[in-house]
Amino acid sequence: MRIKETIANYTALLAVLLASTALAQAAQNHSASGILIQVDAAYRSIVVSCNVIPGYMDAMEMAFKVPASASFNSLKPGQFVRFVIVKKGSDLYAESIQPGSGVNSEAEPMEAGGLSALSNALNPDAIKVLLVGQSVPDFILIDQTGKTIRLSQFKGKVVALTFGYSRCPNPQYCFRLSNNLALVEKRFRMRAGSDLILLTIAIDPEHDHGRALALYANTWKANPSDWHFLTGPLPRIQQVAQMFGMNFWYSEGVLTHSLHTIIIDRNGRLTANLEGNSFTSQQLGDLIQSTMDRSQAKTGYGAYSGIDGDAE
Repeated sequence: MRIKETIANYTALLAVLLASTALAQAAQNHSASGILIQVDAAYRSIVVSCNVIPGYMDAMEMAFKVPASASFNSLKPGQFVRFVIVKKGSDLYAESIQPGSGVNSEAEPMEAGGLSALSNALNPDAIKVLLVGQSVPDFILIDQTGKTIRLSQFKGKVVALTFGYSRCPNPQYCFRLSNNLALVEKRFRMRAGSDLILLTIAIDPEHDHGRALALYANTWKANPSDWHFLTGPLPRIQQVAQMFGMNFWYSEGVLTHSLHTIIIDRNGRLTANLEGNSFTSQQLGDLIQSTMDRSQAKTGYGAYSGIDGDAE
């Protein structure tokens, strides 16, 4: 009888110890989210610019190992991800990685997404959206000073590009994306112009040209040597936008549009296409920093694909 009681007591104690161990391990696990900065399948690791985790860590860039069972097929820089931070010994692992989208559920981006899908279905021969790693075709537009700008003139520099228009009524859309670039320009002020170029393409060229475009640029105290606000013929702007999956439509004097921020590496290749506005300027800056720190190869920009001609 005593033997049975002893076994029962040991069993109960073991169950308590196992439960305590499980709770201790769970306490070291944290749900996290952020923007992928680097993806290294060979070394099974990723770098993420993480959002703040209350009570655990501030927003910061962190490196994680990835379990052998996880797939890298759907992971790419600039992508929003959710995952679980698991500490194993002295190493941090990113487990249960769920790629997602930074697109918000507000009415205009959702409407733009629906219109984009409908447009693509009705026009299968439309310009194909560039994939990460592909060369970006050259294009010509005019900046706020009246200067003709070619994308290819920035070969050897990293380019961050977004779209907007001066009369955008929602501060969370064009204003926020431009503000992100303003903060990036401030963060990299010693490298802006020489190593980093910022571009904002105006999607309302009928209004945003000449003095109006210059005033729009001045809103952000943009230095025209490193931050160009670009305009040109509407069909050309539409072609450039469509390359990145950015679409816009006029409706009763207001533009319905999707939100995209683009990063192009020194070799003219698409590094990231951040959709939406849920990322922070710090996360965008971390991604740009990573892109600038990569070594430069000797390749150039892609073929013009019809986006050429006089800028006037």
